[in-house]
Amino acid sequence: MIYAYAKLTVENPDALAAYREQAGPALARHGGKVEQATADTTALDGTPDLPDVAALLSFPDKDAALGWINDPELKDVHDLRRSTGASDIVLLG
Repeated sequence: MIYAYAKLTVENPDALAAYREQAGPALARHGGKVEQATADTTALDGTPDLPDVAALLSFPDKDAALGWINDPELKDVHDLRRSTGASDIVLLG
């Protein structure tokens, strides 16, 4: 199992609502899922730039995560996520 941290700064809430409807099935295509997602984040140390939405994603392995982000059939889903505002995803491993 491998995890990814997603950080979203939302400028387009309507796009975020549309993305949420498609995110789960898109992740599932590659064995991924949302472990936790929240708009309620707290800095534990330092002064990080807190996101409007943070999510912890899981995948069976690194290849599955790379398959998800590079899947040409999911381009529109990834473009929709990016249209919400700033979108950063970091693979942990």
